[in-house]
Amino acid sequence: MSTGQKKALIFGISGQDGAWLAKLLIDKGYHVFGTARDAQVNNFNNLSRLGVKGSVEKISMSLVDPGSVVRVISKIKPDEIYNLAGQSSVGLSFEQPFETMESNAIGVLNILESIRFTDWPVRFYNACSGECFGDTGENSANENTAFRPRSPYAIAKAAAFWEVENYRDSYGLYACSGILFNHESELRPDRFVTQKIITTACRISNGSKEVLNLGNINIKRDWGWAPEYVDAMWRMLQQPKAEDFVIATGESNTLELFVKEAFSCMNLDWHNHVTVDKSLLRPSEIMSSCGSPLKAKKILGWSPVYKMKDVITMMIKANQEDFVKDFKVKL
Repeated sequence: MSTGQKKALIFGISGQDGAWLAKLLIDKGYHVFGTARDAQVNNFNNLSRLGVKGSVEKISMSLVDPGSVVRVISKIKPDEIYNLAGQSSVGLSFEQPFETMESNAIGVLNILESIRFTDWPVRFYNACSGECFGDTGENSANENTAFRPRSPYAIAKAAAFWEVENYRDSYGLYACSGILFNHESELRPDRFVTQKIITTACRISNGSKEVLNLGNINIKRDWGWAPEYVDAMWRMLQQPKAEDFVIATGESNTLELFVKEAFSCMNLDWHNHVTVDKSLLRPSEIMSSCGSPLKAKKILGWSPVYKMKDVITMMIKANQEDFVKDFKVKL
């Protein structure tokens, strides 16, 4: 490692955002460390797909074990810490509320306490969520919009947000939260509805006779492109003062339109392949969600290039490329 090379520690590096962030930081010349619950058995597929697995130092660590967290920070002494770990599925949070609260809210508290305990001058980024705002109606939520969480996931993220603000105000830590609205890429697992739609549409296009089962398709979401959103994370930690930012496209579309666009890209009529399954409806749902990126544009110089239609096109292209690779391997 060269003298003066910045060190970044990413909690939750195996997920979509962790992998994209690792690639971004490596391209910028950082020495990147990443954690997983068991780094010995984790295959880090997302890092492999982006071609950076061999450039990351991987460490086993549990965010809910405060001793584990403080040991890793004390050993590495990173310049920047990015927390992208925790249970990240809104739907699953209704089934696993305790795990969701522990991994998100308690996990962030352990990081903050570890930074305070070690007294290391590190800059800390915490991943918050636009879900915390609840239903935004026809408005776009900004940094001054009140939180009205409607899921265990959003409640946990809101708690972590206030923890970060409290430690920043009380102890002078350089700590901030990115309030990110929905952001997608080909690295999303199939349990996320966007990837479920893309992969199913592609399989049907390739001859599958399956039917796509969805819950409420009238919901509206603000969908962006994940690689752009991790760039916003990095920009937040380069500012002279720690501040929280909403990261979004400012454009909201229905899930029905997302489905229509995805199937249209495959020259398919979605009506012939999609059914609404009431068992997939959530106990509590946000009907409309949209964020305003104006502060991020003004202070960070960040604004989104890609919107929903672009995201769909890029996810389908990546899926088709993967299909061709798998086909060649089987041959």
